Amino acid sequence: MHALRTAFRDLTRPDPGADRLVPPTGTGAWLTIFTAAVMAFLAVFALALALASGRLADRWSEALARTSTIRISAPPDQTDAQVQSVLSILAATPGVASARPLSDEEERALLAPWFGSDLPLDDLPIPRLIEVTEDGSGYDAEGLRQRLTAEAPDASLDDHTRWRQPLASAANRLRILGWGALALILATTGAVITLAANASLAANAPILKVLRQIGAQDGYIARAFVRRFTLRTLSGAAGGVLVGSFVVWLMPAGGADGFLTGLGMGWSGWALAWLLPILCGIVAFMATRRAAFRKLAEMT
Repeated sequence: MHALRTAFRDLTRPDPGADRLVPPTGTGAWLTIFTAAVMAFLAVFALALALASGRLADRWSEALARTSTIRISAPPDQTDAQVQSVLSILAATPGVASARPLSDEEERALLAPWFGSDLPLDDLPIPRLIEVTEDGSGYDAEGLRQRLTAEAPDASLDDHTRWRQPLASAANRLRILGWGALALILATTGAVITLAANASLAANAPILKVLRQIGAQDGYIARAFVRRFTLRTLSGAAGGVLVGSFVVWLMPAGGADGFLTGLGMGWSGWALAWLLPILCGIVAFMATRRAAFRKLAEMT
């Protein structure tokens, strides 16, 4: 805690004498600001990917978890009787909120992506489908399967487990991808800032040697470089987050069933986005401090 307070004081209380050790402009300054801005811009999209993909997959999984389907593949003269039998079983099953057979139009719409919209259902042995909606507690799938086997042998239950598992796996992989990209962006930011700090230290090596000869401490010299590079990174990252947030805000939200639905970040996402400049500043502080003390040690 004391180290954090000291670092915060060093950043907020400028030392005009120490600040003159680091050139306020030049290639190193613009490289630091530009790198921080670009990395923060990309980090906003990595964060949006991690948050939005999770919400999208959760919504799909939740929708599949609340519904299931019963398929009835019975002879035509027995189909209606088995549909009524299944509806009676479902009406008496705890955890089932509602159940309804799909109409021919709905079944045709389900099959249209594969067979076209003019599919002749009357001439094909298409099974009847019953959509089942669960209530909050859900139902006993295994018990329902046993009842269907006994009272409607041509009916089979699909509780969408095989659909939910790939969605959950995809959600986890997308989250890992998003957070991993964010970690790589921060690591790249630290690496570039380290290179820029080393270049600045090397360019000022003669001055630094003279300062050490007249009694300047390594901490005093390092503090000047750390402050300059950290503030440059903070300003560049803030600009990158501002532009990145604006671009994400402009992205289309998509339709109700579109893939782009939910790509916005929400209030919590925007709050996390504005933590990115602070994270970049911390990375810059640690990278510059380490580079400065290592370079000064090499001058001994």
